[in-house]
Amino acid sequence: MKLLEGKRALIFGVANDHSIAWGIAKAMHKQGAELAFSYAAQALERRVRPLAESMGSTFVEQCDVTDDEQIEAVFKKVADELGNIDILVHAVAFAGREELEGHFHKTTREGFRVAMEVSVYSFLALARASLPLMPDGGCMLTLTFYASEKVFPNYNVMAVAKSALESTMRYLAADLGPRGIRVNAISPGPVRTLSAAGVGGFKRMYRDFPEIAPLRRHISLEDIGHSAVWLASDWARNVTGEVLFVDSGYNILGAFSPNETSDP
Repeated sequence: MKLLEGKRALIFGVANDHSIAWGIAKAMHKQGAELAFSYAAQALERRVRPLAESMGSTFVEQCDVTDDEQIEAVFKKVADELGNIDILVHAVAFAGREELEGHFHKTTREGFRVAMEVSVYSFLALARASLPLMPDGGCMLTLTFYASEKVFPNYNVMAVAKSALESTMRYLAADLGPRGIRVNAISPGPVRTLSAAGVGGFKRMYRDFPEIAPLRRHISLEDIGHSAVWLASDWARNVTGEVLFVDSGYNILGAFSPNETSDP
């Protein structure tokens, strides 16, 4: 029997076939999950709908996660058309490009608000909307990054948002545990996605990563997807409130440069 056989997953955050959310969707589909999708903006439908249909999914709905009415409408449609869900995947984050380069102290009030609302509060809002559709328990997943703990050049306000997201994840895990709902986060290493391209200096970080990380290799969408499957499956039934690093061991290191990490 496949790990997610008989389970239904609602996935927010697919933008194209390079999205981390898509890597998670593919892995969950392979393990038997039925999938439903929501995308952020109308312009993304032409990319997301064919991807969803390739997996046999007929539920593909637009949702602005900053609009409570749209969230309510999407979940009502899920309830009407699909019934209950077992898995919620939150792969949503945003900060203006101008906030992701240069000095953190130049972050604007509006830039801070937008990053927090889209990247953090949206998880709380989607989790709350999911509750009536998880009467028998379930799993909620979000995506974070190690910049929540350590300073990464140019990640700036998004790093602060990821810190808040991880705290939100833990509070939700405590709140929802008695309902049988587990809440966890995955922290991947650098992956070439549409959103990552907006972070100043990302290309250099991506280039140097396999020279620094202990396992000396990049992270793939498949790696992240497999980890998401495990967290969503009954194999992780007693794991909640955790950040799972999928980063070739990068998070265990102190600060040193590639030329200081030659193989023994």
